[in-house]
Amino acid sequence: MTDEIISRVVGNLGHITLNRPKALNALTFAMCERLTRLLVEWEQDDTIGAVLIDGAGERAFCAGGDVILLHDSGKAGDDRAENFWRIEYALNELIHRYSKPYITLIDGFVMGGGVGLSVHGKHRIAGDTTVFAMPETGIGYFPDVGGTYFLPRLGLDVGQWLGLTGARLKTAEALSIGVANGYIPSERHAWFIKALSEADLDGSDEAVISVIDKFHEAGPMDADFPAALTAFNEKDVPSILRALDGMAGQWAETQAKSIRAKSPLAMCVTFEAIKRGQNLDFKAAMRAELDLSLNFLKTQDFYEGIRAQLIDKDRNPKWSHERVEDVTDDQIARLFKVSANPPQGFLDPAPNTG
Repeated sequence: MTDEIISRVVGNLGHITLNRPKALNALTFAMCERLTRLLVEWEQDDTIGAVLIDGAGERAFCAGGDVILLHDSGKAGDDRAENFWRIEYALNELIHRYSKPYITLIDGFVMGGGVGLSVHGKHRIAGDTTVFAMPETGIGYFPDVGGTYFLPRLGLDVGQWLGLTGARLKTAEALSIGVANGYIPSERHAWFIKALSEADLDGSDEAVISVIDKFHEAGPMDADFPAALTAFNEKDVPSILRALDGMAGQWAETQAKSIRAKSPLAMCVTFEAIKRGQNLDFKAAMRAELDLSLNFLKTQDFYEGIRAQLIDKDRNPKWSHERVEDVTDDQIARLFKVSANPPQGFLDPAPNTG
C-alpha cells in the first residue's frame, strides 16, 4: 500500500508530502492523524527549524477531505464523521498556533481540507497553477476547516463572496487578497525545497524568509475584482441577491445564478457563520464549526448535495427549500445549536500522540 503521507527530515527541514495524487491528495482520517503526530513531534525536536508541506502530482496541493465517509457515517448514525472532524479541526488549530515556521506550497487545487492545511500557516507560497476555493455550499454544507474565521478577515465582502459562491481564485487573485503571501514559479519549487534543506534553519521566520527572498517573484498581477463585489456587504442572502439583480454586467448575473443553484439553507447558515466568525478567536470558531458540522448531519441538504455532486453525479439536487427567502430564522438558529460538548483535550495545543 502506498504511503498517504511521505515524511523526511533533510538538514533542519521537516518535509511532508501529501501522497494521494489520484484523489487530488484529499485528506483521510489516517492522514490527519499522521500529520498531527509529525507536527507535534517536530515541534518538540530542536534540530528541526521549519516544516514544509506540499502535494504529490501536478494537479493539487489538497482538494478536500473524505466527504463520502462523512455522508456514509451520517447515514449510518455512527461516530466516524465526528471523529474525522475532531481530528481535522484539532490539526487546523495546531497549524494556526504552530511555533515553528510552517510553509505550504499551494500549487494546483487548494480546496476544503487543503485550505485548512494552508491558510492558517505563516508562509503560503503559490505557484503558477494555484486554484483556491471553498466549494462546500455546493454540497449543502458550509466552509469549515477554519473558514468561518479566515474568510471574514479577508473583508466581509470578499469572505461572503468566496464562502457563498465557492468562487475559484487563481494565483493572482490568491496573492491579491492574501490567501497566498508569496509566489515562486512552479518550476522552481524543487530548487526552493533543496535550498531550504541546505539552509541553517534555526526555528525563526527570518531564516526561512531569507531563503524565500532568493526565489520569490512579484507574481501575476492581473487580479481584477469588480465593483459589484460590494453586493456581498448586504445584511442577509436575500438582500445580496436583490443587490446583484439590480447591477449591470455578467459578473453580477453569474454570482446570483451561482447562489440560486446551491442549497438555500446552506447559503443562509454560511452567511451567518461568516458574520459571527469575525468576532471569534480561532479556537472558539473551530468549536462553533464542530457544532455546525454535527448539526448539518441532521439536514436533508447535506446528503442530497453529496448525492447529486459525488455519488449519482446527476448535478440535480432537490434542496429542502426552493429559495433563500423561504429559510426562516428559526431554521438557521437550529443549525447553530450547541450539539457537542468537547471533552478536555479537544483542540489542546499539544494533542495526545499516544
